[in-house]
Amino acid sequence: MSELQDSHSGKQHNRVIYYEYPLNERIRTLLRLEGLFQKALYFVALDQPLPHQTALFSIFDIIDVSARADLKSDLLQELERQRQSLELLRHNSGIDPVKLAAVLDEINLCLKSVHGLAGRLDQAIKEHEWLTSVKQRANIPGGVSGFDLPVFYHWLHSQSDRRRDDLNAWLAPMLPIYRGLSIVLKLLRESGQSQPTIAPKGSYQQMLGGRNAQLIKIGLEQSIPYVPETSANKYALNIRFLYAAGARPCTEDIEFSLSFCNL
Repeated sequence: MSELQDSHSGKQHNRVIYYEYPLNERIRTLLRLEGLFQKALYFVALDQPLPHQTALFSIFDIIDVSARADLKSDLLQELERQRQSLELLRHNSGIDPVKLAAVLDEINLCLKSVHGLAGRLDQAIKEHEWLTSVKQRANIPGGVSGFDLPVFYHWLHSQSDRRRDDLNAWLAPMLPIYRGLSIVLKLLRESGQSQPTIAPKGSYQQMLGGRNAQLIKIGLEQSIPYVPETSANKYALNIRFLYAAGARPCTEDIEFSLSFCNL
């Protein structure tokens, strides 16, 4: 996953892409779900049938990814751990009490909503037999054509407000999960300190010596025509920059920023 942000340096105004590399399966799952939720919510807000079809397929993907992990339990444990850690900062004179209270309130509300989740995330989908048929055929190229699924075709040609209401109703039971993972990922991203780094001839290695990290962020100016190919474990980090247009290895020195994030 990557993020695109603006970077100001003197009179220059450069855009920086932040490439994120998860170091465990739990963070990998959260990043995937974050992208799927963002995609679903973006396309739900549009009016045309095809964006709403894309939103629905994103909801199916959210269900599938969520089913592979004990997501509710993991989020509750992590949110509670962060709540307890932040509570210890209440009497720290270097911490803004207003901002701390706002974060704690957000976590407490999220804990309550995630605790309140009952049943499976796909329960609302399973209540509609035709949606189950759509989900089963969604991964078949062209498998949801009008002649295959006339009920779905009819839904796509209904009023946009009706389709949006349906999509929001199917998404609603999943939104506490989205809010929870958003808080966890926000705190994780903010935990890292960005360090300017150079990759000689497009290659960078660092021994980690068992250093605790859950996420690595690599910041690269958008104007640089290279992308990082990253591999890492608890012992070593290896980054190789490749030419974006053809995946050819880079042979020049590359300036980038590096952050190790850990909760």
